[in-house]
Amino acid sequence: MNAAQTFKLSGVALPKDAARMLDDICEHFIEHGDVRRDGNLASMTSKAGTANIRLQDGKLLIELASFSEAMLQMSRTSVAEHMFYFAGEDPLELTWSQPASTQVLPNLHEITVVSAEDVTPHMRRVKFACADVTPFIGGDMHVRLLVPPKGRTPVWPGLKDDGRVAWPEGEDELLVRVYTIRAIDTERRELWVDFLQHPTPGVATPGADFARDAQPGEKLALLGPGGGSLPKAEKLLLTGDESALPAIVRIAAEVPAGTQIQAIIEVQDAAEEQPLPSAGSLDVRWLHRADYPAGSASVLADAIKAAITAADADTFVWVACEKDDVRTVRSFLKSRKHDRDKMYVAWYWERTSG
Repeated sequence: MNAAQTFKLSGVALPKDAARMLDDICEHFIEHGDVRRDGNLASMTSKAGTANIRLQDGKLLIELASFSEAMLQMSRTSVAEHMFYFAGEDPLELTWSQPASTQVLPNLHEITVVSAEDVTPHMRRVKFACADVTPFIGGDMHVRLLVPPKGRTPVWPGLKDDGRVAWPEGEDELLVRVYTIRAIDTERRELWVDFLQHPTPGVATPGADFARDAQPGEKLALLGPGGGSLPKAEKLLLTGDESALPAIVRIAAEVPAGTQIQAIIEVQDAAEEQPLPSAGSLDVRWLHRADYPAGSASVLADAIKAAITAADADTFVWVACEKDDVRTVRSFLKSRKHDRDKMYVAWYWERTSG
């Protein structure tokens, strides 16, 4: 453990099936940091610090270490939120050596709508004013957008004793959705978020509904940033559908000169394509669902697998799209023994049966 991580915290989790939960934690957090497993011990390293979780006597013993009190609290919240998510309806007791306070979350940023505009027929951009944009520069791209009910003074979340977020309830309940910071305008102190007006039937779109109706002056908040870090490699394979397009465009825009980028992006049709300005050398292939033969399936996943096969071992593989396609690609990467430090594979949405 890094000696500079002087802020420490321990906890004990009592889930119904501790072994299964440790497996779930390891599988999930690969998308968010470096995860190492040695028997009953899982060690995770991220920008927030380190987390060691040991399976012992049906319990999970947790040791957290971070570089600041704020990062320690964020690490605790991340572990707690995920544990309760993995527990589902099963009972879970989670206690800490020091209880969390109910103060305003350390990574909450109040924002105000500046403007909204359509980038393509199915992509709408909302620009937000933020007093301090520096936490969003050059690091993780993902944030949780908190939208209060219209006409009510926002009530922002605090923390429960177990480390989970204490969300407002009843008339103050917030809409919470995860998005990518598309761009940062440091001079204007603005953050841009692109909202897909999802063309897929059966997909709920409360975030897109907000963006469609957003008005200047509306007050919201962001939690983060966290997750979805900018990949650093000389060769990048960037792939996904339009849900991943904001992240792909931002990555391409922020790579250093000389970076070799191959991109495969699935959209509905040519009207949904966007320019990808970059200091790197860019080879982009657009896939149009409107042109697929009837009954086509896994076109994107098959194209990604073909590109992975043609890429060399030093290529950083970045994939974000629908859940089933992601599972297919992740299994393919595993079968090829691709270096897990040179991949980001995450699902951004899930196709429903309806």
